[in-house]
Amino acid sequence: MEKVNHYFADVLTERQREQFEILARVYPEWNERINVISRRDIENLEVNHVLHSLAIARFVQFVPGTAVMDLGTGGGFPGIPLAIMFPEVQFHLVDRIAKKLRVAEDVARQAGLTNVTVQHGDVGEVRGRQFDFVVSRAVMDFRELVPLVLRLIARGGKNAVLKGGDVSGEVVPWRREVLIDDVSNYFAEPFFETKKLIYLPR
Repeated sequence: MEKVNHYFADVLTERQREQFEILARVYPEWNERINVISRRDIENLEVNHVLHSLAIARFVQFVPGTAVMDLGTGGGFPGIPLAIMFPEVQFHLVDRIAKKLRVAEDVARQAGLTNVTVQHGDVGEVRGRQFDFVVSRAVMDFRELVPLVLRLIARGGKNAVLKGGDVSGEVVPWRREVLIDDVSNYFAEPFFETKKLIYLPR
C-alpha cells in the first residue's frame, strides 16, 4: 500500500501499515471466488477503493467512541479502510448482498479489526441504534439516501458520501447546508479528478 503510506505517512502506526497490507493480499484472493470488485478493477484496489475510502479520513477526524454506519458497504468500502484508520471508532457495515458482506467480515477478521460489525439487509432493517455519522460510497442518489437514514442519525450527526461526477442536482434540497469537496484536493491521482465528497451536517 505504497500510496496509502505516502498520503498518511505522518499518522499511520506500524500495525495500521500491516493491516492495509492484509487488505492488499486478502481482497484479490476473495475476488478470485466472488466478484467483490470488478475483475478489471481489482488491480486498482489501492487507489480506486482503499484510498478513495480514505478521502473521508482526510476530511473529518472521527473522535474515539464515534459510531459510524457504512450503508451499502459491499465488500467493506469505505468502512474497512476507515476502521483501520480509526481503531477507537465503531463501524457498522450494512449491505443487502450477503456474499459481499461475508468478504467484508472475513477481511475485518484477518486484519484483526475489533471495531467492525456487519448486518445483512437494507437500511430499513437497522433498528434500535443511533449513529453519529452515516457514510456511503456511490450507493444511491443523495436525495434518496438522506430521508432513509435520518431516523438513524443522532442529534448533531452527519452524512458523508463519496460520489463521482456532477452532484449539484442531488443536493438542491440542502444547498444552504451541504458542503461539496473535491477528492482531488487530497489525492493527486487522475482517478480522483471527478470524485466528490458530500458532507451534510444535521
